[in-house]
Amino acid sequence: METARLVIRKFIPDDWRDLFAYLSQEAVVLYEPYGIFTEEESKNEAVRRSQDDRFWAVCLQSTGTLIGNLYLAKQDFDTWAMGYAFNANFQGKGYATEAARALLEDVFKNQNAHRVAAMCNPMNESSWKLLERLNFRREGHLVKNVYFKEDITGNPIWVDTFQYGILAEEWCGFA
Repeated sequence: METARLVIRKFIPDDWRDLFAYLSQEAVVLYEPYGIFTEEESKNEAVRRSQDDRFWAVCLQSTGTLIGNLYLAKQDFDTWAMGYAFNANFQGKGYATEAARALLEDVFKNQNAHRVAAMCNPMNESSWKLLERLNFRREGHLVKNVYFKEDITGNPIWVDTFQYGILAEEWCGFA
């Protein structure tokens, strides 16, 4: 899949260097359920993602450099879950919006999606602003509903989540 500036494709094992370039950035993984990746973990993750149809590599068309990824997984009732992570060096340039828009267009037109949902931490302003640029509707603010990390005594560090969604008929009017 291509856009004006990007190629959106499946992962390949050789993507590990570019994957490491952004998954080793604390700012990128701050709101993710995992910590920073080592080179070895990035190698393993690139292989894993190359075998997982839910992950999409987002690459610059001009150089082929992997700058981020999208996640799109089919769930019950023709609903899909979407997520994303982008190299901090390429954030704020519209790449995530461009890539997500292309993937949403595909899932609504070619996969007969009824709805796409996404969740993000309310403190991750760039994430929820991206969803709102894509015409997602904020459907809820879940309070202390999940934890990914624990404090030094082993107690959960609970965090809030914003729930977003968009229906096929809403997308058709927006795209």
